[in-house]
Amino acid sequence: MSAENAATFHKLHEQLLILPNAWDAASARVVQDAGAKAIATSSAAVAWAQGYADGHHFPIANLVAVVEAVARAVTIPITCDAEGGYSDDPKEAAENVAKLIDAGAVGINLEDGKQPHELHLRKIEAVRAIAEKKGVNPFINARTDVFLKALVEREQAVEETLRRAAAIERAGGSGLFVPGIAHGPQISAVVEGTKLPLNIMARPEAPDATHLRALGVRRLSAATGLFNIAMAAAREAAEDFLRDGDSDALWQRRGSPPDYNKLFAG
Repeated sequence: MSAENAATFHKLHEQLLILPNAWDAASARVVQDAGAKAIATSSAAVAWAQGYADGHHFPIANLVAVVEAVARAVTIPITCDAEGGYSDDPKEAAENVAKLIDAGAVGINLEDGKQPHELHLRKIEAVRAIAEKKGVNPFINARTDVFLKALVEREQAVEETLRRAAAIERAGGSGLFVPGIAHGPQISAVVEGTKLPLNIMARPEAPDATHLRALGVRRLSAATGLFNIAMAAAREAAEDFLRDGDSDALWQRRGSPPDYNKLFAG
């Protein structure tokens, strides 16, 4: 982990940070060249790109290799979606996160899912402890799925999110990721109820960047958005080429790609 990149990444959360999530070195470089200030991976997109379903069964060694490859391809800070640490054991989860930090990540996402909230907190504490031993300060973006997975009744979702946010802050979390939240009043209530910078996920009905800034949101993630767009475009091009065998049409779809060999030569 670069201390300079880590400090930069923390500072980026002083205003709205928009993250178009990547899944490999090439997509990360495309995102950087598009103007992104940091690279975020999507655990689902990374897993799908390697032929795995999203979840704890994705080999941690594969994810480490992806982060290492991304670190070779970009110069901006990298934050890695680490699911729930790829283990139900807090110590092992923290050790897995440490491997991602060693690979070049300066931030990580750590989620609760449907597991007990107390287990999530123990993982955050374990990650913070192991980071302190290493003398590094990763941005621990603690994700809670209260909204996304309807962990409580809708009327209780904001209150439960804030309850978890307070505990996450005490455990050493740096930020709060609440995928599934999309309506302005709920977003505003969460922003006002926690000191942690709020991260939301792009989804239909979510406010645009201008409105998110006004609400005080500090991070917007595309999640699997870019991956799905890329795969849809690839499938459409494949179907057209299989049907027509039109080389000119295929070539025109390329646009103006960079010289990838030159791009990755260093």
